[in-house]
Amino acid sequence: MSPLRLDASAPGFERNFSAFLGRNRDTDENVDRIVADIVADVRARGDAALVDYTRKFDRFETDAAGLRVTEGERAKAAAKVPLTEREALEFAAERIETFHRTLLPKDVDFTDATGTRLGARYRPVDAAGVYVPGGTAAYPSSVLMNIVPAKVAGVQRIVMVVPTPDGVLNPLVMLAAGIAGADEIWRIGGAQAVAALAYGTQSIKPVDKITGPGNAYVAAAKRRVFGQVGIDLIAGPSEILVVADKQNDPAWIAADLLSQAEHDPSSQSVLIADDRAFADEVARAVESELGTMKRAEIAASSWRDNGAIILVPDIAACAPIVDRIAAEHVELAMDMPAAEALSGQIRHAGAIFLGRHTPEAIGDYVAGTNHVLPTSRAARFSGGLGVADFLKRTSLVSCTPDSLAALGPAALVLAAAEGLEAHGRSISIRLNRRN
Repeated sequence: MSPLRLDASAPGFERNFSAFLGRNRDTDENVDRIVADIVADVRARGDAALVDYTRKFDRFETDAAGLRVTEGERAKAAAKVPLTEREALEFAAERIETFHRTLLPKDVDFTDATGTRLGARYRPVDAAGVYVPGGTAAYPSSVLMNIVPAKVAGVQRIVMVVPTPDGVLNPLVMLAAGIAGADEIWRIGGAQAVAALAYGTQSIKPVDKITGPGNAYVAAAKRRVFGQVGIDLIAGPSEILVVADKQNDPAWIAADLLSQAEHDPSSQSVLIADDRAFADEVARAVESELGTMKRAEIAASSWRDNGAIILVPDIAACAPIVDRIAAEHVELAMDMPAAEALSGQIRHAGAIFLGRHTPEAIGDYVAGTNHVLPTSRAARFSGGLGVADFLKRTSLVSCTPDSLAALGPAALVLAAAEGLEAHGRSISIRLNRRN
């Protein structure tokens, strides 16, 4: 059950490493075709299609009115949550809100040397749709991670969709939705839920932005509706990259690697180490840990098929390898001065966890940062979910007669160069000039 082994000092490393990076962990090449049909069906039939898909996929008989979770249903389910779990969710929500308030951008408004006023205003989208998984596992933490930043941004209408297999509402998810501030909850999932959020139905008003993780069908649906609405990112299987020196406890590192492997067989866990004996100890610790896990079959499949152990000659100089992997989560399990120095060299990572006592899982729940992060090397060009994802920037420009006179001549030259006569005319007519 050994994962891929690579040695950065060995001949052929570049070829083998490139092949590793190029692996496709998507589960089904036919997903997009299926999703296209579902989206088209929801657009055409609206609520009727949602009722049919809810019966088919969630084994729940309902009419259109029953698709919305009532306030009474929400409260009844949430009341089942034990006090300790309620307090943990409230604690997490408070920390997430506190952190995300620091991310609020400030409006810009100034007058430059020509007398032209320039600025930018940030305003929230009117409505956001949040997808919450509800199949093989329920994730109340994802409810908080998506809704709290939207609330901080000032979104007025937040619509949550969550599949409820056999019609059963998850108490933790319902409680989290109440704590975070969901305005509407609909018991729908999959591509059909994404389509309903994007295009609306007879019962569901469309939203402006869709966020939240989901399976391959949800990801494909988000990709398909982009343009009709905004989306956060296309979430693929979970990933963790642990950079660890031999001073670590192998059992700690094994637990960290499996913390993502247990999500899905397509998840990926990678260890970068500079000591072969230590790497071997971690591999043995992973096997030992798997023997105690409830989700051992899933985690073992992930570790065997997608995991990797990469040996490097100098762990302090491994930033180029880390950047090429561009992982969702990067742990730097080493003493803080070294972790801080290495983190400063890393350019591509969804989130970085510094030091031996900062497991990635703390970021999944209560650190305050967001756990909705780019996967599949998308950290090369995007970041995690935040307040800015629910805001739009509008630019402001205001010229005086004098500032227009200062700016206009150069604009006229560019308009003429581009052959756009009316562009130039709209400027020159104000300057009492003709093109």
